[in-house]
Amino acid sequence: MLKKIVVSTLLLGLLGGLTVGGDAFSYLSTAFGRASATVERAVPVEFQLDRARQMVRNLAPEVRHSMEVIAKEEIELERLGEKIETAAEKADRSKNEIMRLQSDLTEDRDVFRYAGHNYDRCEVVEDLSRRFTRHKVADETLEHLRDMQQARTANLDAARQKLTAMIAAQKELETDIMNLEAKRQLVEVAQASNDVVALDESQLSRAKGLIADIRSRLDVASRLANADTTFPGEIQLDPAESHDVREQVAAYFGLGDPTVTVSAAKGGKVAAVSATIQLD
Repeated sequence: MLKKIVVSTLLLGLLGGLTVGGDAFSYLSTAFGRASATVERAVPVEFQLDRARQMVRNLAPEVRHSMEVIAKEEIELERLGEKIETAAEKADRSKNEIMRLQSDLTEDRDVFRYAGHNYDRCEVVEDLSRRFTRHKVADETLEHLRDMQQARTANLDAARQKLTAMIAAQKELETDIMNLEAKRQLVEVAQASNDVVALDESQLSRAKGLIADIRSRLDVASRLANADTTFPGEIQLDPAESHDVREQVAAYFGLGDPTVTVSAAKGGKVAAVSATIQLD
C-alpha cells in the first residue's frame, strides 16, 4: 500500500514536471504532502503508539549520560572546593606572615630574630619582597579558582534543571502514552461492543422467530390433543351426560336424587323454583 502511494507520488511529480514546467515543484510538494498525510493516516494507531514508546525509551540513554556528567561535575566541584579551601588557608597564613614582617620593619633596629636565627634588615626586606610577590600570585590564583567554582556551580545548576525538566518530560510522555493506550483500548471495546450488539440483535430476532414457531406448534398440538376424538358411526358405550343442573349439584355435593323430593307433591316444580329463588 505504502509502495503504491510513493510510486504514484513520484509518477505524479514526473508528469507535472513534463507538463507544467516551472510549477512542477509546487505540484510535487502538494502531492507529496497529501501522500504523506495519506500514509500517516494509513498507519495503525497501535503502531504509532509503539513508535512513541520507542522514542521515549530512546531518551533513557541521554538521561543516563546527563546524570553521569552531573555526578562527575559534582565530584570535581567538591575537589575544587577543597583546593580553594587549602589555598585560602595558605593565603591567610601568608598574609599574616607578611603583616608581621611589615610590622617588624617599622621598628628602628637592624637585626631581627626569628626561630632562633638572626637576620639583618636587608635580609628581612628581601624576604618580605619575595613573600609579597608569591602572595599576590597566590591571591590571584585563589580568585580565579573562586571564579571557576562559581561558573561551574552555575553550569551544574543549569544541568540539574535541564535533567529535571528532561525526566519530567519523559514521565509526562510516558503518562500520555498510557492514557492514549487506555483510550485506544476503550475505542476498540466500543467498536467490538457495537459489532456484538449488531450480532446479538440478529441472533435475538432469529431466536424470537424460532420461539414463536415452537409456541404455534405446541398450541396446535395441544388443541389436537384436547379435541373430540369421537367418530360418526361408532356405538356409544356409556350413557350421555345429564344436563339437569339439579343432578349436577347433587352429584357435586354428594346429595340424594333431587327428583324424588320435588315430585312428592303437586306443584312441587313451582315450589322448588320458589325455594331456589327465595334463599333468605
